[in-house]
Amino acid sequence: MVIADKVISSEAVFTGLENEAKPAAIAIKGNKIIAVGSMEEIKPFIGLDTKEYHYGNQLIMPGFHDAHLHLMFGSLFSHASINLSDAYSEEEVASLVKQFSENVHADEWIIGYGWDHTNWAEKCLPTRFSLDKVVPNRPIILFHAEGHYLWVNSFALENAKVTNETEDPPNGTIQKDENNEITGILFETAMNLVVDIALAFPDKRKEELFEEFLKKSAQLGITSVNDLFASSFDKLNSFDMYKAYDEAGKLTTRIHLYPELNDDIDRAISLREKYNSEKLQLAGLKQFIDGVVTGHTAYMLDPYLDKPITRGSTAFPVETIKNWVTKADKEGFQIRFHTIGDGAVRLALDIFEAARMDNGVRDSRHALEHIEVIHPTDIKRFKELGVVPSVQPSHLALMPKESHTLRVGKEKDPYTYLCKTLYDVVEYIAFGTDYPITTLDPFKEIFHAITRLDFTGDYEWNSQEQITLAEALKAYTKGSAYSTFREKDLGTLEVGKLADIIVLDKNLFEVENKEILQTKVLLTIMDGEVVYLHSAENSHLYR
Repeated sequence: MVIADKVISSEAVFTGLENEAKPAAIAIKGNKIIAVGSMEEIKPFIGLDTKEYHYGNQLIMPGFHDAHLHLMFGSLFSHASINLSDAYSEEEVASLVKQFSENVHADEWIIGYGWDHTNWAEKCLPTRFSLDKVVPNRPIILFHAEGHYLWVNSFALENAKVTNETEDPPNGTIQKDENNEITGILFETAMNLVVDIALAFPDKRKEELFEEFLKKSAQLGITSVNDLFASSFDKLNSFDMYKAYDEAGKLTTRIHLYPELNDDIDRAISLREKYNSEKLQLAGLKQFIDGVVTGHTAYMLDPYLDKPITRGSTAFPVETIKNWVTKADKEGFQIRFHTIGDGAVRLALDIFEAARMDNGVRDSRHALEHIEVIHPTDIKRFKELGVVPSVQPSHLALMPKESHTLRVGKEKDPYTYLCKTLYDVVEYIAFGTDYPITTLDPFKEIFHAITRLDFTGDYEWNSQEQITLAEALKAYTKGSAYSTFREKDLGTLEVGKLADIIVLDKNLFEVENKEILQTKVLLTIMDGEVVYLHSAENSHLYR
């Protein structure tokens, strides 16, 4: 009989193979699960040196797998920026920025995030002049809550040499007023004009941000993530830094890389060969089809109600995207597309279908991210084409409902932020956060998936889209693992799988929904090693 290194047990173990938690114990040897059963069945695996973790009725489950986040960008927001999401006016933001600037080194950019004019009394976009009044001689860059446009002061524009004569980049807009003066709002790729300068951090600061992420991830029970290309914000990424941590045995979260899908397939192939370990691997490629509804850059099938001259646009010419997908699909790459509008969703599905016709049918598991609005006739195509829906449940509560309904029409409301409908159509759906667009906290996503509570916290937006707790947990573990071709290694607690296991401070199956938001992680095991222990007093650890 093989002797386990660790045994972990509870009266409430959710393996992911069933829809409830049951009493069980799990034996771990090295980085693998070697047995799952009753405590009596596991006793033969316990030796003198086996560490035992007994947790009463506290829930044991597979580690969370965040299927969509932006690792370094998120860590920047969490640990080196000012959160403006609770501000309710342009003036309040300016005041908060002024206060924050007093604690930032004089030669650093002042970075903020989370402001949302749709949540202000005056719902107009702000201007650089309000920032100029409070901090005139230091560069300020403030990212909108959805991350697809930003607000800067005049000093930042001067640093970036952006003037009234600067031309809009492809798929980007430098907003100007009626006098052709720059307002200080930069949409989509126009953000790069400033971001490339503001986020040019030295390696040491990047390492600090990366270590903060790893610490926070372990604390939240997140053992795997998908780190997706984020356009303007990839300036912070350092795949070689990730690799150095992996080779040094310091990587405590598995990272699945999704760099930019473009015409450089040779580079993508090279990256796939370079990053291919159990903890760090290139899993696919990612690109944007469109933008966001609030900026009128989401690609819709119909014109916007409040701006009927447009229905948004694609980030690149359609033929360009098709060519990129055909080449990448032929080389066996999985492709994930940012798709917010119903037009973007349809186009992405059309492109995947065309790639199938050109290259043949295979288990490609291409994925669509967000899917905020979808036409009902396109829902069944996910199953037909083997496309994985990757959604972030808390996004429905990111901003007021009217930010959608007043722009795209109430008739599309029933097909907005779908969850249950997609879950019922396909075999697997994947959950994530889109961190830092929302927090890294997986319990927030689970809460909104099962309650559908909106921005106000009182209204259930499309309550028919609620899913069960078991379904939500599976989407955040097994579904996300499937979305990166890791279901044979990760996502459930089974013999032979990698030992990525977490313990919560409560049994989620026995608490009220509102208590889910207060859940804490007591223990995180990744690759068989304890990477987070909440408290020695609460761990019930025995030798």
